[in-house]
Amino acid sequence: MDQQKTGEFLKQLRKEKGLTQEQLAEKFYVSSRSVSRWENGSNMPDLATLIELADFYGADIREIIDGERKSENMDTETKDTLKKVAEYTQEQNKKDRKKMIEIMVTSVILILFCLILSETNGFGGRIASYENLVFFTNGLTLGALGLNILYLTGFFDKLTQWKLRRKENKE
Repeated sequence: MDQQKTGEFLKQLRKEKGLTQEQLAEKFYVSSRSVSRWENGSNMPDLATLIELADFYGADIREIIDGERKSENMDTETKDTLKKVAEYTQEQNKKDRKKMIEIMVTSVILILFCLILSETNGFGGRIASYENLVFFTNGLTLGALGLNILYLTGFFDKLTQWKLRRKENKE
């Protein structure tokens, strides 16, 4: 897929509709910066948005991906299948994010519990026998918390995209 060509085609379709980037962004509930990135080819819309764009422009998804008009239109069955795939992907992403948030909350609770356990035994004294366990648990929990934060901010997705771009540039 040539992202530059796809971006130019998206720009052409938007101009045919007589819309600015800001107006299109409002219609699809994204930022005008996102629309700009799509049109510059530096980033592509997700599958669900791509399907909505195809419907909005009256274009075939394959046309948008290829960056040029085709003579045949996408049949309804293929379009429905792509919509179902997009919905499934969105649901899966929601479930994954929910699991990660649950892990993050559990991590914070575990850290607080370990801090309390390491500080006192109820009489103001330290519990020496639990210190190693507490330090290990805190380290493990902080590591899990850090990984959750990176996941929830999309760092791993951006890293994967960067690796793919780098690989494409080498070829």
